Amino acid sequence: FFPPQHEPDVCSWACVGITTGSCLERLVGEEGRRTCPRPCKADGDCGSKRQCLCDGQCGLSCVAPGRTCPWPLPPSENSEARLLSPTHSFSALLEVRCKPGFTLPSGLDATIRRCQGDRQWSGNEPICTVSTVHVTPPSVSIALSFFSCRADIVGSSENFCQENQTWQYPHPICKKMYCQPPTEVEQGYVVAVQKTEYEVGFDIHYLCKKNFLLDGPQMITCLSNGSWSASPPHCRARCLIPAERSRVVVGGVKRWPFDVTDAMVPHGENVTFFCKHPHKQCSFTATQTCFNGKLQTPACYLEPTWLQYKLFPHRLVSEIEACEPGDVE
Repeated sequence: FFPPQHEPDVCSWACVGITTGSCLERLVGEEGRRTCPRPCKADGDCGSKRQCLCDGQCGLSCVAPGRTCPWPLPPSENSEARLLSPTHSFSALLEVRCKPGFTLPSGLDATIRRCQGDRQWSGNEPICTVSTVHVTPPSVSIALSFFSCRADIVGSSENFCQENQTWQYPHPICKKMYCQPPTEVEQGYVVAVQKTEYEVGFDIHYLCKKNFLLDGPQMITCLSNGSWSASPPHCRARCLIPAERSRVVVGGVKRWPFDVTDAMVPHGENVTFFCKHPHKQCSFTATQTCFNGKLQTPACYLEPTWLQYKLFPHRLVSEIEACEPGDVE
């Protein structure tokens, strides 16, 4: 059992009116089957409440995108209908699938319908009738069908006709995928043209305001599944060094806090403090990390007094000898 030669065209048919950049010419001979909106070439031809959009057999037409097609459909004894799109507005896709033991006149078990500009689902009302099942001899080869789309494909691009005359997977759907605008970044900028939706492959760049550090990806890309390649980054604040009268280690250099620019370190920077041994005249170190504007001193650190700093600078905790390794628990 091999699939009908025209079956892969189901996917291409579903893309009509969805793929941007190309649209069928208006088919005058087919217009008797439906009511076509006014033809157009650009949005300016349609007034303020309508847009110039591709509308299947009608070609480019003035359409109100927010209008909806009937949903839910009246129940059928021999078939089931389900939406393949989030809403039932213009260009939404609907699958009508025959129940087991029934098929369409074409021999298929399902068909796709599209919400048209006249607020009706495309095509004639599908009628599922009792199918005649022929047992496939064991020696017959299993057929393989490949699908391709002029837009993004949702589902498996290949399918297998099984010996029980059913397809292994549901047929894929051709649908133009978009990404929603990413969230804004606090203390940062989104470097991209503002749109209500972004095409697959579109890149967005991020920058942070002065004195803030980018934490995360500098660029994200719209993927074919309608999501972004990564979550937006964060812009992290600098931290004030919480010491004044004791030297600290920043970037591997021992220095006074006032010698560091603005006495601040960037997000993610380690600052090493000197702590006095509780019983000996020696010091040991403890390191803290700046995180988005917050840097705390370690519990063991004690800020020297102004008198200690002025009268006995050589006795400051950062200036005395380091403890032996065995002295520090």
